[in-house]
Amino acid sequence: MARKRVVILGCTGSIGTSAIKVARDIADRMEVVGLAAGRNADLLIEQAREFQPSLISIHDPADAEKVRAHVPAGTRVVSGLEGLVELATMPEADMVLISIVGTAGLKPALAAIEAGKDIAVASKEILVMAGEEVMEQARKKGIKVLPVDSEHNAVFQCLEGQNPEHVRRVLLTASGGPFRQTPVSEFPNLTKAQALKHPTWEMGRKITIDSSTLFNKGLEMIEAKWLFGIPMSKVEVVVHPQSVVHSMVEFVDHSILAQLSKTDMCFPIQYAVTYPDRLPNRLEPVDFAKLGTLTFEAPDPVKFPALRLAREAGEKCGTLPAVLNAANEIAVDLFLNDRVGFPSIWGIVEETMLAHTNTTTPTLDCILDADTWARAKAAEFAKAHLIS
Repeated sequence: MARKRVVILGCTGSIGTSAIKVARDIADRMEVVGLAAGRNADLLIEQAREFQPSLISIHDPADAEKVRAHVPAGTRVVSGLEGLVELATMPEADMVLISIVGTAGLKPALAAIEAGKDIAVASKEILVMAGEEVMEQARKKGIKVLPVDSEHNAVFQCLEGQNPEHVRRVLLTASGGPFRQTPVSEFPNLTKAQALKHPTWEMGRKITIDSSTLFNKGLEMIEAKWLFGIPMSKVEVVVHPQSVVHSMVEFVDHSILAQLSKTDMCFPIQYAVTYPDRLPNRLEPVDFAKLGTLTFEAPDPVKFPALRLAREAGEKCGTLPAVLNAANEIAVDLFLNDRVGFPSIWGIVEETMLAHTNTTTPTLDCILDADTWARAKAAEFAKAHLIS
């Protein structure tokens, strides 16, 4: 079969570098034709020299000048949001893998869909903010929206060939983060260094903090609603510290299908790229005898209010999910800069959501306006949480 020509937006982050590993592992089926990085110019240059794509992008135009001097002669360098959109609409691309942190991936995602490209989505914010719009446009264009998050990729695999009407519930697994067994009385004194020590995954700073608050799982609940066309009432979270079962689907007869693999993002990335085919690879298989035990428990809603806030946003829809997402980004950034304490992340998000007047049938511009409003409002509420 022909190689799939893939653009990687966010090529120097944790998902992007895993995608690069997949491209090396299945070189006969995956060709990298475009790359976009945020600030890591040196790694972008290395990747461009290895794969020699025709087009690459970096966020800052000043960095683009540096990169341009060190890449192959046939590689053109662009920058900014315009560069991301140009990459997402490359005529020769079959798929655009979007792994940009934050809201910057939304416009490139919609541009890729409009250009008829399949998209592989690792950026939760795209579907949290504008899931209805993204999925509707994808349906109109007849293109695939393939999940790269390990949890949603697992659900996608479990649902393959199944009647959606037979789904009783989707069970998203969560590691529980580094504070699963930490008493809530200790939360005010938790540090960013502690929060950045995830027990099972190696990820970027923002998503690692989201894992410690369980906001990542809350965002995934909303994402699942749009990806799979299921109501929030059928989306649940179960804590699974070993992170081997990536998610499960229970059907109306109470049978459950689960997808299992080692904790390596190369698994879901490869399946998204090669779907519906499965290919041999050099990834490590699960050794059940060595693993020994898989455990599960309910998340603590008192310790981790993120799930309640996300469920509320996902049920009400409209602009509220965008507000939740934006307020969380502001709060996490403040925590990472030692400006607010750990529990303030939930507090800032909830205060911002309560202050918002929800628009139930928003346009895309309305969603983006809500995002801007929420960032400003969250920063305002954060003043009462600042560490003196």
